[in-house]
Order: sequence, then structure tokens, then C-alpha cells
Amino acid sequence: MLDIFQYDFMQKAFIIGIFIAAITPCIGVIVVLKRLSMIGDSLSHNSLAGVAAGLAFGINPVLGAVIFSIIAAFSIEIIRKSFPKYAEIAIAVIMSTGIGLAGILSGFVKNSSSFNSFLFGSIVAVSSLELLMVIILSLCVIITVILLYKELFYITFDEEAAKLCGIPVKAINFIFTLLTAVTISISARTVGALVVSSLMVLPVACALQIAKSYKQTFIYSIMFSEFSTVSGLFISYYANLKPGGTIVIINVIILICLLIINRLTDLNSRKKFKENMESV
Repeated sequence: MLDIFQYDFMQKAFIIGIFIAAITPCIGVIVVLKRLSMIGDSLSHNSLAGVAAGLAFGINPVLGAVIFSIIAAFSIEIIRKSFPKYAEIAIAVIMSTGIGLAGILSGFVKNSSSFNSFLFGSIVAVSSLELLMVIILSLCVIITVILLYKELFYITFDEEAAKLCGIPVKAINFIFTLLTAVTISISARTVGALVVSSLMVLPVACALQIAKSYKQTFIYSIMFSEFSTVSGLFISYYANLKPGGTIVIINVIILICLLIINRLTDLNSRKKFKENMESV
């Protein structure tokens, strides 16, 4: 079974997968709790436009994805301020822009297979430069989240209270927006631009089924993400499947199992409670 690691491209895929599986839930927990789950879809489509631009104009596609995602992330924040009562419009506008740009720029890409590898991920297409970029950027995200753990906790639940506590909310939101853009853009190569938002949300949804605190939600979501990523890479290799889609389906299966277990546990608790009441 471990013969999978005799190939250099699989070693790179597992290294990148482990790093991405650690950073996506870190951002995903805050995104989900702030009810901004769809921002992942918006930025992922813009990262795809960046990939197309990179391939069309001869720059590294991952770098192109990072640049486009950062621009899109801050554009969302600017538009949201213009529509304070309809903040979701900003996400829809930027997503539409990303889809349009990706469609136009993809027409200038000579090698369509390179562009398609970013749609659902490609473990064989990871270069050494991209591996280094992912490791460096992932470490930056992890270190920043750890250092700003308390500040991110406050702004996640109550920005007004955070301001009263002296937390620089605007600066923290700026940093978090930057981290979100970077996380989504560098995840496109392994899991695919079209499914990266799912990897950000699904492990968090699984964690919320069993976690009893903010800290536990972080820990469990990372555990679920790492398990689904590692097992997904194994399964996709031996079953000749796309790694991104396989990872997402594993997360969905875990979530369904947890929902069923919680439902059965809840029904059992109600039954015991009813029996105790009848025996009184």
C-alpha cells in the first residue's frame, strides 16, 4: 500500500494536501461562523480566472490565482460597504466577475489540459516551485491564525464588542480577508478551484456536529480535513479518481454519518426521558 510514496509527484501531493487540509478549516471555521460560506465559491472562481491569466500570459498560474483572489477579496469588502443591508450582493457580483473573466481568459490558453487540471485538481501537475509556494504561504496562514486567535474569536461573534475591547477590527478584517484569498488560491492545484470552497466548509460542518466549544471546532475540523484529504489521495490514486472530488465526497459521507448518529442519539435520549417520566 505504501508503494504510492515511491513516486515523486505523490510525495509532493501528500505534502501539499496535508498543509492545505490544515489551513482551509482554520479559515473555514471563521467563514462559517460569520455566515459567509459562499465567499469561498466567489474567490475560487476568481482564482480560476487568475490561473487562466497566468497560463495565457506566461506567469506561474498559482501566483496568478493568488493575485486575482486577493483583488477579489478586497473588492468584496468594498462592495459590501456600498450595500450594508444586502451584503450578499457583493459576493454574487464578484463571483459573476470571476466566472466571466475565467471564461474569456481561458480562450487565450493554448494548452487546455493545464487549465482543466485546476478545475478539479491534479496531483501529477504539482511542480517544485508550487510546492515551495504552498508550504511558505501555508505556514504564514497558520502562524497568523495562531497569533491572532483571540482577536479572530472576538470579531467572529461580535465586531462591536471587539471594538469596545480595543481590538483593531478593520486591521484584523483586512488580514483575515488576505488569509482567505491566499488559502483558496493555493488550494486550487491539489483539490481544484471548483471544490476548494467545499473543503473549507464541510470539515467545519462535521466538527459542529460534535464540538462543544470554539476551540474544539477548530481542532475537530482540522482532524476531519486531514483524514478526508489523506484518505482521498489514497483512494483517488488506487481507484484512478480525481483527488479533489474524492476528498469532498469523503467529507460528505462523514457529515451524513454524523447527522445520522446525532439523530439516533437524540431519538434515544427522548425515548429514555419519556420512559423515566412514565415511571415516575
